[in-house]
Amino acid sequence: MKNTNAFEIVSIITVLFLSSVACLSRNIHKKGFVSTAGNRREVLKKGLGFVGSSAALSLMEGCIENANAVDLSSFQDGPRGLKFLVTKEGSGPTPIRAQKVSAIYTLTINGFPEDGGKKIDSNAGFLGQPFKVPVGVGMVVKGWDLTLIDMKVGEARRLVIPPDLGYGERGAGGRIPPNTTLYFDIEMVGMEDKPNYKPEQLEW
Repeated sequence: MKNTNAFEIVSIITVLFLSSVACLSRNIHKKGFVSTAGNRREVLKKGLGFVGSSAALSLMEGCIENANAVDLSSFQDGPRGLKFLVTKEGSGPTPIRAQKVSAIYTLTINGFPEDGGKKIDSNAGFLGQPFKVPVGVGMVVKGWDLTLIDMKVGEARRLVIPPDLGYGERGAGGRIPPNTTLYFDIEMVGMEDKPNYKPEQLEW
């Protein structure tokens, strides 16, 4: 049986204590204790100088995952695993396929901003310009196409886009890892005239 020295015992007690703190505090990651999911284990090992009890470390990671979990209880189920929450109602018609719309958005990973999510891209703010795109023609990730085709001008939503409707196994630009869930705040701020296409060209 492996002997446990005093340092290992103190380390285990420290990790178990911090585990309980993580379980009780949903916002512990905002205070700089928790890194992103990808490097959390190494951060904990280095920060605590602890390489002993993998069970205690796993317990702590599990508690942190729960602390960082995004509350989706108020979200609706969209197509193909997409989840959304309407935060502002719009008016008028929804766009047809290939009709160009304008949107303001913020993209985060690992949760929404208040959940400790990391901002990846945004055109919101004073200097931001609306992003114009034809809907339903594959110019953006599938999660966007499925969402924009169902929105009205002035409508705002929060989106949780699963990896297969986002950037999938390839990730994007070195900033979005493979198999990453995407979190968007998006508002449709404009819609151009309908395209002059034949009916068969507008079919999905």
